[in-house]
Amino acid sequence: MSVKLDHGSDELEENHEINVTPFIDVMLVLLIIFMVAAPLATVDVPVDLPVSTAERKPKPDKPLYLTVKSDLSFILRDTPVARDALGVALDQATSGDKQERIFLRADKSVPYGELMQAMNVLRAAGYLKIALVGLEQ
Repeated sequence: MSVKLDHGSDELEENHEINVTPFIDVMLVLLIIFMVAAPLATVDVPVDLPVSTAERKPKPDKPLYLTVKSDLSFILRDTPVARDALGVALDQATSGDKQERIFLRADKSVPYGELMQAMNVLRAAGYLKIALVGLEQ
């Protein structure tokens, strides 16, 4: 911070130097706000997953999640999908690659029969590589 002290005259002179300290302070505050807010912006679909004791496997860079919510609605990645349009939506998401693994996750309150129907829909669409997602214990 620079200060110009001149006790000789009563007139105020213009200082043509730019004081960047307030600008830097504002930028640091914005940086902190974005650092805190960025992880909150990547929230997935809220699902209460059951706990699994299976050994953890590495997942791909961009896994394709199919979520069955507690109200039995389907969500592919972050987009709601109707049950009858699921095959078309999967073909668009995978570019027609039937060998891509689909990560199926469901809420704890979803009945087993509904989960099996979701797997039957995937099988009917030609997707046979299905991984069930759960929480680690």
